[in-house]
Amino acid sequence: MKYRKLGKTGLQVSEISLGTWQVGGRWGDDFSNRNADEILNKAVDEGVNFIDTADVYGDGLSEKAVGRLIKTRKEEIYVASKCGRKLNPHTADAYTPAALRTFVEDSLRNIGLETIDLIQLHCPPTDVFYKPEIFELFDRLKDEGKIRFMGVSIEKVEEGLKAMQYSNVCTIQLIYNIFRQRPNELLFAQAKRNNIGLIARVPLASGLLTGKFDHQSSFTKDDHRNFNRNGEQFDKGETFSGVDYDKGLAAVEQLKQLFPNVNLPSLALRWILASDEISCVIPGASNVTQLQNNITAANDGELNAIQIEKIKHIYEQFIKAEVHQRW
Repeated sequence: MKYRKLGKTGLQVSEISLGTWQVGGRWGDDFSNRNADEILNKAVDEGVNFIDTADVYGDGLSEKAVGRLIKTRKEEIYVASKCGRKLNPHTADAYTPAALRTFVEDSLRNIGLETIDLIQLHCPPTDVFYKPEIFELFDRLKDEGKIRFMGVSIEKVEEGLKAMQYSNVCTIQLIYNIFRQRPNELLFAQAKRNNIGLIARVPLASGLLTGKFDHQSSFTKDDHRNFNRNGEQFDKGETFSGVDYDKGLAAVEQLKQLFPNVNLPSLALRWILASDEISCVIPGASNVTQLQNNITAANDGELNAIQIEKIKHIYEQFIKAEVHQRW
């Protein structure tokens, strides 16, 4: 495993880390504590030292699983969680310092920690980024020893650019993958200038970039790839990175033709890590085999300029017109 600096936090984190949205099993399945414990422990065995969770993942069960891991391992493991998505309705007006303080304190109890290494606003409405009192709260929480660092998880480039104007924002978590290339323009340049750690999520575009789906693939009723393709429950960009499913399949087919005999998930992860501005990528895993495949991608070698240019061409041909300016 290789490690990179997480912006101005100074933490050295595994370049392939772990996101825990589906650590309890496949999307739509009941949360399996046994499955979660197996994945989390295997990740640490393989050198992962940065784990991203959230209070809404498994309704707190994901955080509790991370807490069990921390209690049983001697390695230094950095824990990132997120807050805000429990608000109902999830509106900018609902974001108050008091509400967020409660969520952070609940997460501390769930994980069993006195201090969370990184707490992130969990994809709040854009207007929240224009509420300085929300960001001031996290300075107070840091002074109280409840958090070490603060970051944001975003949907749009605009939100990331605004977040950097707050001096206590140390990290930005964003969707960045072969089908979502806009961030590597202005956002990356500004992040580098401000020493912001970038955490790439949804690296495989909800599985599209595994190359395992086709027109006959189906998803369970409670899987967001079934019910959120048009943003019915949350931001459309979280499902298949906002890409039309059929167009995504066409683009993947082109990737297969241009990169025969290449493991597509590995290609997708290596493409992300080709950007030095990225501190780490946090693919999820619903079983140990997926986790292992993700981790081994870092050992498959760096992409060359020709390969990167081919991928850019596919993005421009199939994807860019639909997603580029939306997020």
